[in-house]
Amino acid sequence: MTSDGCVRLEKHGAIGQIILDRPAKHNALTPQMYRQIGACCEAVNTDPEIRVAIFRGAGERAFCAGSDITALQEYEDFWAWRNRYDYIPPIRAVRKPLIAAVKGWALGGGLEIALACDLRVAATSATFAAPEVTLGWNGAGGAAQHMERLCGYGNAMRYLLTGDRFSAQQAHDMGMIEWLVDPGQEVDTAMEIANRIAAHSTVATQAVKSAVRNAMDSTVQSGLSYDNELMSLCFAKIDRDTPKDSGG
Repeated sequence: MTSDGCVRLEKHGAIGQIILDRPAKHNALTPQMYRQIGACCEAVNTDPEIRVAIFRGAGERAFCAGSDITALQEYEDFWAWRNRYDYIPPIRAVRKPLIAAVKGWALGGGLEIALACDLRVAATSATFAAPEVTLGWNGAGGAAQHMERLCGYGNAMRYLLTGDRFSAQQAHDMGMIEWLVDPGQEVDTAMEIANRIAAHSTVATQAVKSAVRNAMDSTVQSGLSYDNELMSLCFAKIDRDTPKDSGG
């Protein structure tokens, strides 16, 4: 069995922080942590006080170094792996805005967690990679889906086929990272952004997220119809849902 690790949820006012807490192993994920991620995501979804959530890694050296390779030994065979609990769908199922605050290594599954979030803040010292191809397989947590959409076909193929590492500046230049900050400022910056978003109507912010996610899979015409339905829902809630101190 792999060494213990945990994923925990902290609340800071209207902001939830999902913390990958296994710093001695660069926050590498175990099957136990997969399920804890799912539980934390469900808690974010169901807690009415949480309006925005942040993913971050504990310690000073890593966001997440991906899945612990030694944990693969815990699966009896390929079929057991195929039917494992997958932590990426629960992240994508979070209806509220998610921000990744990235420092150090974001490799493999760590990269995929960051990509599954809606926004990404990265320290300039952060390093990214999808090294699965160098081990003989592909990433199954959405790197191909999200990188192609965020960074374009060529950039996705470059890094997914080579497994090469790339810097935070490179990630920013190709559209993967929205904010670059000095090392040590990634969580504070993510909190600042989260609080700005939390000051808006929670119905409106969730409608925006739903509309943009829908746009990736729909035609323009059906998307426009969906946007109109969402706006009608926002109108029904606008007087009751906007925080009193937001100016909205």
